Amino acid sequence: MSTEDFTLRAIDLHKAFGSRPVLAGVDFALRPGEIMGIIGENGAGKTTLLRTLAGELRPDRGTVVRRDRLGYCPQRIVLNDDLTVEQHLRYFRSAYHLAGLERAEELVERLDLGKYRRARTGTLSGGTRQKLNLVLALMHDPGVVLMDEPYQGFDWDNYLNFWSITEQLRDRGQSVLVISHIAHDLERFDRIHRLRAGRVVAEEPPLPVPRAGKVAAR
Repeated sequence: MSTEDFTLRAIDLHKAFGSRPVLAGVDFALRPGEIMGIIGENGAGKTTLLRTLAGELRPDRGTVVRRDRLGYCPQRIVLNDDLTVEQHLRYFRSAYHLAGLERAEELVERLDLGKYRRARTGTLSGGTRQKLNLVLALMHDPGVVLMDEPYQGFDWDNYLNFWSITEQLRDRGQSVLVISHIAHDLERFDRIHRLRAGRVVAEEPPLPVPRAGKVAAR
């Protein structure tokens, strides 16, 4: 990969909380039109890394370079429980300076959120709140998408629907980074980095399981 061929790059990222180092020299680059997975044990620092890449946390040392508009779907859902789904969409339309809500409406339909349009988010289930969290992260068509276990609370059909949407982002040339702990995810990634002892180590994704009549190829 050329040093110029990236949409997001982490350069020697360090982050500690008190005397406990969490990131200890993280280096990697996210390419245009790919889905990258970040995996690791619980407590390895995956969420800290994503929050640092998104600008939510400042690294103690190192640099994050982003070359495109950012979409961020955090693990901790941040919604106003007193506002409806529709009000959230209109608020974020204004925040993103969007002319309309066409992309948001497309995602609402894909994720079957329309029937909750007038519901206050505080009354919604965790999975439905997570769907709205995803819509808000993607409705402005960001070139770089960072997602931390974005399918929490989804049933199997919605989990598969999430991956269909994510693969379409990649096919449109957008860059996607997903933090995951689910074994089913691994074959969906173009590249995998494992976070261990504060550093990322590249791993080869497993070959996809071939479907009937097809041979897996890499």
